[in-house]
Amino acid sequence: MEPIEIGLVVSGGLLVLVVLGMRVAFAAGLAGMVGLIWIFWAKFGYDPSRFGKALTIAVKTAGQVPHSKVSSQALSLIPTFILIGYLAYYAGLTKALFEAAKRWLAWVPGGLAVSTVFATAGFAAVSGASVATSAVFARIAIPEMLAIGYDKRFAAGVVAAGGTLASLIPPSAILVIYAIIVEQDVGKLLLAGFIPGAFSAVIYGILIIGMALTIKGFGPAVSGFTWKERFVSLPPALPILFVVVTIIFFVYNPFGGDAWGTPTEGGAIGAFVVFLMALYRGMRWAELKDALLETAKLSVMIFTIIWGVLIYVRFLGFADLPGAFSDWITSLTMSPMLILIMILLAYAVLGMFMDAIGMLLLTLPVVYPAVMALNGGEFVSAADSTFGMSGPMCAIWFGILVVKMAEFCLITPPIGLNCFVVAGVRDDLSVQDVFKGVTPFFIADAVTIALLVAFPAIVLWLPGQV
Repeated sequence: MEPIEIGLVVSGGLLVLVVLGMRVAFAAGLAGMVGLIWIFWAKFGYDPSRFGKALTIAVKTAGQVPHSKVSSQALSLIPTFILIGYLAYYAGLTKALFEAAKRWLAWVPGGLAVSTVFATAGFAAVSGASVATSAVFARIAIPEMLAIGYDKRFAAGVVAAGGTLASLIPPSAILVIYAIIVEQDVGKLLLAGFIPGAFSAVIYGILIIGMALTIKGFGPAVSGFTWKERFVSLPPALPILFVVVTIIFFVYNPFGGDAWGTPTEGGAIGAFVVFLMALYRGMRWAELKDALLETAKLSVMIFTIIWGVLIYVRFLGFADLPGAFSDWITSLTMSPMLILIMILLAYAVLGMFMDAIGMLLLTLPVVYPAVMALNGGEFVSAADSTFGMSGPMCAIWFGILVVKMAEFCLITPPIGLNCFVVAGVRDDLSVQDVFKGVTPFFIADAVTIALLVAFPAIVLWLPGQV
């Protein structure tokens, strides 16, 4: 068999393993290892006496992956971003943020749900993990919504959908992973996530207000807060803004000139600032221990997925599957924009069966070169491109689109992770309840993605200022 044929067979086997329930990290690592052995043995003409040699080469090739890739400086951002979120929770910043959002926004129709969305967006600005965001606000926001008469399924859906904003609003672990896989600037990608993330929160808010205006008895507005009470709620929530500004200044110097540091340094300083805030607010050793353990668990899970998938990616390189897929995509006679939309729809379907990080890691090595080829190449100018943007800008735009699709996959059945987290935190909710509650937000996400595709400037304006 030719290498490309081997690549297709092994990739098909990988999908079967994932559908059968094997963890992505182990399925990808196993598929990549089998593929490497197969390709090297094929080069030896399937000589039984040389199978050991093929096995040795494959093991050495795969063994180089964990250290060479995970030792990347950019990947050290992931633990610091996750740690920021857990420390912020133990510092009490989440409760302060929710209280401020409630006092300023709860007067609108469906106000408490709208407040929850914008509070999760604010917390997302210091948390790199959607799961952590959903877990935190399941404890804080759902009881208050239930107390004033919200349907428990919709209240859970608001929290699960709001938690997805952490995937897009920096600091975002998924954006960092995308930048590493496609070898693009981490700082620009993080900057690019701000406006689309805020835009997504606004679309969620509009959806909730629309439902409150049209559905009788839906989420009553909460009034009675004085202007003094509103302004008093702001200072406890301001540390969130301080941490965000600290990270932005290290990624992008708004005063001109060189950046003050690398994104990695910005993440580390952001974590240190939140740590000091948590100590000032009375965090004890037990809480610090929990924050560190939760950060370690989530970081290890992400790094394990990266290790396994990168072994598979190394195999794809030997099979030349990414190049073959790019050639096939560019040979299609249909509109490039239509092809892009079909790729995004494929992500929506794939996300029903895979977790977001695993899905991106498995597909990007093949899909990303194809999208770049559709636009005219990685180094094409805006004037000569298909989508009206340069190669680097197209990489950023596509990155935000696929990360938004990853957000979408966090709430889609049957394995929408955020829905399982919310149900796990609340004993009175089943996973089916949460999935029913997030259904309206599918429409909001579809509208958001359509607008990001139609108006790339929403994504590209901020990184274009660097």
